[in-house]
Amino acid sequence: MIHTILKPQFAYDALEPYFDQATMEIHTEKHHQTYADKLNAALADHPELQDTYLPELVTSAIPAVKNFAGGVWNHNFFWSIITPDKDQSVPNRYKSFIPEFTEAATKLFGSGWTWLVKTPGALEGSDIEVINLPNQDSPLSLGKIPLLALDVWEHAYYLKYQNRRPEYIENFWHIVNWQQVDNIYINL
Repeated sequence: MIHTILKPQFAYDALEPYFDQATMEIHTEKHHQTYADKLNAALADHPELQDTYLPELVTSAIPAVKNFAGGVWNHNFFWSIITPDKDQSVPNRYKSFIPEFTEAATKLFGSGWTWLVKTPGALEGSDIEVINLPNQDSPLSLGKIPLLALDVWEHAYYLKYQNRRPEYIENFWHIVNWQQVDNIYINL
């Protein structure tokens, strides 16, 4: 099986002024695509994993496969929860998590992702939490279901925001597809 990327379902300039066209294009066509290319190359050395689906590969014991699969899966997910339909109303169940998510993303040391996740089997109200994961690690490997993600690797924001990660995070809230986030939660 050849793994490919899922590109954003909107034009690269559609998130302006919050995410710029150049960053979106480079982020997708270069960084995201490179993860898929390297995943396919890594899988060439592991024929036993050739028919394994991407969500399963993010839990692989083979570090290169896990990292590159995470890079593909995380970005595929990220593109699905942002939208050019800006400033959507935030459902009540998520409002209290915005400050916590913002703080976690701001304080994440180095490169990685900040996630809003649901823990299967937990009681409603205690089933949502904010976590940071390094590199291209995925909450799937922890048995958690992603609801929202923010890529805080520098490649996601450096062209527009340089070293101003807090400004990038603040502007992220304008392009969250809350309807999609809530659809994921409701349909679990």
